Amino acid sequence: MTRLFRPNLIVFLSNFCIMVLELVAGRIIAPYVGVSLYTWTSIIGIVLAGISLGNYVGGRLADRRASLRVLGLIFLFGGLTSLIILTVEYTVVLLPAGWGVIARILALTTILFFLPATILGMTSPVVAKLAVTDLERTGSTVGKIYAAGTAGSILGTFLTGFVLISQFGTFAIVAGVAVILTTMGVLFLTQGNLKIVAAVWLIMGIAIAINEQTNTFQSVCGIETNYFCIRIVQEEREEGVVRKLVLDRLVHSFNSLENPLQLTYGYEEMYGEISAYQASEHAPLNSLFIGGGGYTFPRYLETLYPDSMIDVIEIDPGVTDVAYGYLGLSAETNIQTFNQDARQFLLRAPTRRYDIIFGDAFNDFSVPYHLTTREFNQLVRAWLSDDGIYVLNMIDGGQADFLRAVTHTLGQTFDHVYVAPTIQAWRQAPHSTFVILATDTPLDLERLATVETPAGTTLFAENVLNSAETNALLHESPAILLTDRYAPVEQMLAPAFRDEIVEN
Repeated sequence: MTRLFRPNLIVFLSNFCIMVLELVAGRIIAPYVGVSLYTWTSIIGIVLAGISLGNYVGGRLADRRASLRVLGLIFLFGGLTSLIILTVEYTVVLLPAGWGVIARILALTTILFFLPATILGMTSPVVAKLAVTDLERTGSTVGKIYAAGTAGSILGTFLTGFVLISQFGTFAIVAGVAVILTTMGVLFLTQGNLKIVAAVWLIMGIAIAINEQTNTFQSVCGIETNYFCIRIVQEEREEGVVRKLVLDRLVHSFNSLENPLQLTYGYEEMYGEISAYQASEHAPLNSLFIGGGGYTFPRYLETLYPDSMIDVIEIDPGVTDVAYGYLGLSAETNIQTFNQDARQFLLRAPTRRYDIIFGDAFNDFSVPYHLTTREFNQLVRAWLSDDGIYVLNMIDGGQADFLRAVTHTLGQTFDHVYVAPTIQAWRQAPHSTFVILATDTPLDLERLATVETPAGTTLFAENVLNSAETNALLHESPAILLTDRYAPVEQMLAPAFRDEIVEN
């Protein structure tokens, strides 16, 4: 063996690179298929399948022709095939248009990650074969190799999740992994010829520079944070120029920089009506937002009710920075933001009471399940005034399994629950947005139907289900009680998104 052969270090770096690629996988495909339990199930399953196959093939290869040259070829091809991941934008358009989200997640993950995981999975058996020179020390030698591999996986996991993604972005990380693997491959193939390594680096540097100029392979994300792939797109609409905020694959909000009272979505118009209803009895209006997003509605409230107290819980400080930098949130705003998880915020003893709490943290069918449970609803109730209102929006399909569960669960905490679809033909739509209102004080629907808003709408009062319709919804099939121990939200939402065609 040569001085290049350091078995523990080699396996450490190999497993480090595998885990880096696995961690960035979720962010790489998020703009196209979102982030959900299905996404991570597919990623973990496909990567493990690749590693398993690689272990098997690598073991057979090791018995027949283990050598540093073979090890070099494994690393070289591992580096080259990892570059396949950068073709995600071109790969996703090749998938059949009629495939639903779940099928697309599986297919996209397999195409991008299975091959590099398989090739890198071949490393450990070959290294172990080369390292075992004394049969009496086989156990300790192999044990050290596996321990080093595990240590590499741990470091790759923590370093990627806590540092690399937010600092460098996924495409730069993948390119870095390719450089590491290719360098190791060339070192083994050339017996450590540093001149050839330098030439390879020069070629890779030129390729990276050309890509920077041509943008052939680039992330669609304008900004990558620890939570989201963020894009800001400016659009010309009938009502004027707006900026669109896209989180992962979901268009989260449209913001007019000139007119904060401009609302685009039906659920926002309903929010406006409910706010006017509460403001007629509460001055100033104290409100809390669970989820800030584009800060569209907090800006609306601040403009319409300037004396109101408006608090926002937004888990991602990067999203808040974008709202200040690109979406019209003024540096002189009275809106107070708390960058933390809503559950952690509300776990404290209530320091104030809110007249209205808005739940706007659901992202497409990527739902933070811990914000849907009975235990969470009890926390929300503790922060509301006696006649306070908890209002949230959510997405579901005509089968309404998730809608039914959320409504039923809210009913365990609040005396009155109202369900309003934003479109009347929601039963026929693949999926629709709903606004659910929960309170211990019954709504005066006649007064709600007469409130005045800048949009001039009465959408909630027009679309809200009556008590008979709500009871019928709850009894169509057994309603699941969502608790911290049982909240299968992705499974309930699957019918609404299974046949969805993703637009890119």
